[in-house]
Amino acid sequence: MKALISIDYTYDFIASDGALTTGHAGQAIESSIVKITQSFIERGDFVVFAIDAHDPTDVFHPENVLFPPHNIINTQGQNLYGDLNQLFHQYQSSCQVYWMNKRHYSAFCGTDLDLRLRERHITELYLTGVCTDICILHTAVDAYNLGYKLFIYQDAVASFDPIGHTWALKHFQHTLGATIL
Repeated sequence: MKALISIDYTYDFIASDGALTTGHAGQAIESSIVKITQSFIERGDFVVFAIDAHDPTDVFHPENVLFPPHNIINTQGQNLYGDLNQLFHQYQSSCQVYWMNKRHYSAFCGTDLDLRLRERHITELYLTGVCTDICILHTAVDAYNLGYKLFIYQDAVASFDPIGHTWALKHFQHTLGATIL
């Protein structure tokens, strides 16, 4: 069984005026992400939206000193970007689509993601979203350590940093044994 993990494709990370935007790099992958997500939904596969979620009153969160405020819970900045937001709202009541707030880079850290995947007998994870060298990378490392087989859509991941993006794609393949699609 397989699942798609769509990571952090939100307004704050993608829109030109987003609080911590990847800008054009993130915007350029929108059609690929939407097409891939639609195909997973149509096949009846499990689709997880693992979304960065910050509470501005959380003074202990380490990202508060690393990055400007972004993806604040219940704000436009945390909404999915563009056509992906429309697709999510179309299928959000389906049991095959799951929205998951995450506090850390990895979609596994401090969440019930592993439990939800295992109860569905999922062994293969397909990753899309941003940032290739931050949240995608940390999620992939945790997935690898948990024994999942990894697939990364090269045309559906992006980063602020082109060098970091390229490095992460090589790391996925050569260190984590991921298949780059």
